[in-house]
Amino acid sequence: MASVIKSLSRWLTLIGVLAASFSIQARLPAQVDSTPLPTLAPMLEKANPAVVNIATTATIETPFMRDPVFGFLVPGPRQRQTNSLGSGVIIDANKGLILTNHHVINGADEVQITLEDGREFAAEIVGWDEKTDVAVLKVAADNLTALPLGNSDALRVGDFVVAIGNPFSLGHSVTSGIVSAKGRSGLGIEQYEDFIQTDAAINPGNSGGALVNLKGELIGINTAILGPKGNIGIGFAIPINLAQTITQQLIDYGEVRRGLIGVSVQELTPSLARALGVKDNQGVVVTEVSPESSAARAGIQTTDIITEVNGRRLKTPSDLLNQEGLLPAGSKITLELIRDNKTKSVSLTLDEPKLDIKQGEAFHPLLTGIELGERKGVPSEQAALEVLNVDRRSRASYYGLRAGDKIEGVGRYRVTSFDDLDKLMTSIGRSLPLRVTRNNEQFLVVIR
Repeated sequence: MASVIKSLSRWLTLIGVLAASFSIQARLPAQVDSTPLPTLAPMLEKANPAVVNIATTATIETPFMRDPVFGFLVPGPRQRQTNSLGSGVIIDANKGLILTNHHVINGADEVQITLEDGREFAAEIVGWDEKTDVAVLKVAADNLTALPLGNSDALRVGDFVVAIGNPFSLGHSVTSGIVSAKGRSGLGIEQYEDFIQTDAAINPGNSGGALVNLKGELIGINTAILGPKGNIGIGFAIPINLAQTITQQLIDYGEVRRGLIGVSVQELTPSLARALGVKDNQGVVVTEVSPESSAARAGIQTTDIITEVNGRRLKTPSDLLNQEGLLPAGSKITLELIRDNKTKSVSLTLDEPKLDIKQGEAFHPLLTGIELGERKGVPSEQAALEVLNVDRRSRASYYGLRAGDKIEGVGRYRVTSFDDLDKLMTSIGRSLPLRVTRNNEQFLVVIR
């Protein structure tokens, strides 16, 4: 009998231990081989409230309208309403600052943001920079959540990242992947490019949303995809260090004040390297030095080969354009260059281009009502006349010219300065064909 009681006692003890074990296991995450499975849920619970949905309403004017009787196109502005959707990221909860893409809010008359908790607010546009596709919004709201900013320079290829946004108007959606590449440029998406490439799924509507690391820090702004119909595993995000620099200038000045080195360059091909007596064809060749520029003051000369900017190697002219355009005026930079087969280090401070302003009627009556700007110290290949203001009652406005346009030619002739424009006006008759660039697209505006 004693042996039976002892055996029963051992069984009861074992059952108690197993019951306690099962109770503990029920509170743990799912396991594989006794190892808890990882989850991003705790991080995302903190990050998701900082990502907002953006809806915009814009009025688009076209310089022509269809005749209601005969059906052909006739001059005359026509207005239509358009709507677009995207995403944004709260970067300052106290000030209500939201970071997004310029193309998400481009031309918007009204911007509405929706938080994860369903609250909706009208947003004010603080500023934008179309050359890097960055825009800053502001809302008056309490109890906002902001994402902490990470260091995109510290990213490595292979790091895990998560994209958060509003694809296809579905609402908050999360995808994950890795950093596939860094420093992507020359894609033709923006004028200045330094993208993070990721295979985290980015789809239409994700633009302006957050790319975060596993700490929940914002390290990029999702911007573009490669592929015409949606995600194919190649997406691009603006590094947060770059976006932060642009954002601060937009907040401080309402615009981006880019610096200028003051040189034009071309690719150093193998044949050109041989002609210049250089063994390595790494770098770009200086073909023009603008007078009175920072490059001229630093003693840079034509045929100098610039190999590095602030320690970053140059392979193509677009690499130099990126480095120059992503730094504000007043920045101090160091160039490594080769001259007469000797390596030389040159330091300089980036200039802010000087802007000369003239009224359009000073050149031709058809340009009455517009204000033009010419930036001094810009290399000839980058030069163009900027349309600063357009009177809505003017003929130029009637035929489609808009503030922000760049006039790059009259008819088939290139225009880079007021002098160029003045010389061409003597041959103009009853119509003025202007070659205009707007949002990286070139077309003709014919003023009659």
